[in-house]
Amino acid sequence: MRIPRRTRPLLAGTACLVLALTGCATDHATSSDTRQSPSASTAPRPAPALTAAQARDVIARYSKINNKANATRNRPLLDTVEDRPLYAMSVSDYTETEGLPAADRKPYKPWSYDSANAKLYIPRLAVGQDRWFAAALSSQKGKAPSRLAVFAERPQPKRWEMVSVIDLDSRKLPDIARDRDGYATAVAADGNKHLAADAALLRTGVLDNFSTGGVKTGTKVFAPTKASKEQIEVHNETGTRYGDQGTTVFAGADNRYTDAYALKTTDSGALILFSHTHTQTDAVAHSGLQINPGKDDRAWLHDVPRTSIRYTFVCNDAATVPARSKPSRLIGYNCARTDASGPPVAIRI
Repeated sequence: MRIPRRTRPLLAGTACLVLALTGCATDHATSSDTRQSPSASTAPRPAPALTAAQARDVIARYSKINNKANATRNRPLLDTVEDRPLYAMSVSDYTETEGLPAADRKPYKPWSYDSANAKLYIPRLAVGQDRWFAAALSSQKGKAPSRLAVFAERPQPKRWEMVSVIDLDSRKLPDIARDRDGYATAVAADGNKHLAADAALLRTGVLDNFSTGGVKTGTKVFAPTKASKEQIEVHNETGTRYGDQGTTVFAGADNRYTDAYALKTTDSGALILFSHTHTQTDAVAHSGLQINPGKDDRAWLHDVPRTSIRYTFVCNDAATVPARSKPSRLIGYNCARTDASGPPVAIRI
């Protein structure tokens, strides 16, 4: 991951649809066994995923190695501190940069998270559960956190890696419930009947924001927030930018990153961090038109005019979910284009 990440809203592509052979300008979640169960007072409490000191060391190590990897776009080194959707998003950033001429590549500026002042959300986890924790982070010392990240322990080889990070719309952090020792409570992110929504429903709502502007489920799942409004704006603005010369269609895509993480909040709801994948397909309205890829598409499309382009985006999302049946709140999301492809314009001889 690089600092800063892409800004939102993410209007995919910088490609421009034009008449063939002309230039272009970019627009833009009672047992029958009779044996007595241990009482709450005698049953051992689950152990925390790690200590606060260990968590801060994980964050500091991430910053150090991430900088080294980013400086030379070293994918194997990056793979030692990132995994899952975040790794895919960071690699796409490397790929995009490598598609630019050297003169257009911005010099890399080292950065680090303020691990000493990070707000840690370390859950107690039962034996056999995968170990993870969340952290609210700032890349500026003394500044309030503006991001939520998830770190997970990978068993082979055994190490902690960042798997998700979300830019928050507000510096007001979710109110996470803590026990008397300061540890958080992990809850089920999927299939949790004690919540108004689980990760699967939240994902459906996000995809609908992009696909229909929230008409079907998006505005039912989510109360209006800056993040949900931005997703709807991406649909509305991108979907009409070509006028009668082309079309733009958003759709859900095969999602490799279905793992989600949830922490109990003080109102008995939950903070859920999840991921989704969607596509954006731009196409010309009729023959004689072409889409000229923008410079940020060069790594995938090689400046070759196309009759349609299908972009794939991997995204991280965060939402607060109430215990009662009322809308959830999308509090942030990040997306990165991870692929682009489409048929070239036929060459006439």
